[in-house]
Amino acid sequence: MSRARKLTLLLSIPLLAFAVLLYFLTQGLSNDPRLLPSALIDRPLPAFSLPDLQPPHASLTVADLRGEVALLNVWATWCPSCYDEHDKLLELAASGVPIFGLNYKDERNEALALLDRLGNPYRRVVEDVGGQLGLDLGVYGAPETYLLDASGTVRYRHVGVVTDQVWKQQFLPRIDLLRNGNKG
Repeated sequence: MSRARKLTLLLSIPLLAFAVLLYFLTQGLSNDPRLLPSALIDRPLPAFSLPDLQPPHASLTVADLRGEVALLNVWATWCPSCYDEHDKLLELAASGVPIFGLNYKDERNEALALLDRLGNPYRRVVEDVGGQLGLDLGVYGAPETYLLDASGTVRYRHVGVVTDQVWKQQFLPRIDLLRNGNKG
């Protein structure tokens, strides 16, 4: 093999590697990070028994979240985006939307102080200090919000802040379907 041909081959390897890297980068950037798949859609919420964040810290189980179409919101005080959606959650709770909280890998006193300071949109709050329930749910981070039907089956999962637009476009149509006896 001639020296010129070897040099051409050596120079083409980095170019080829760059092209492959660029391909995967563009593929990753074209994906919507809020559309993360969930293996729990149309499956029951995982079984758990964890303390309620709020006194008297009685154990909560999946049975406590059943009975009506409701939201399960994963949040923490260390999550800046959770502060961004807090007012929307308060608005939803005030309008009668049942919301349960999952305080994820957080400090109890800080979480209680936040709810005392900003208001509490949650009917009950599961305290998941070790993150096991979050792991069972497939939580990538906070905030995440799950739509549960009356039997406790996960019907939808939203990763990120619940905004007016997300509420109207993603949650309300599914809730209407569930309340009318259809799967969301």
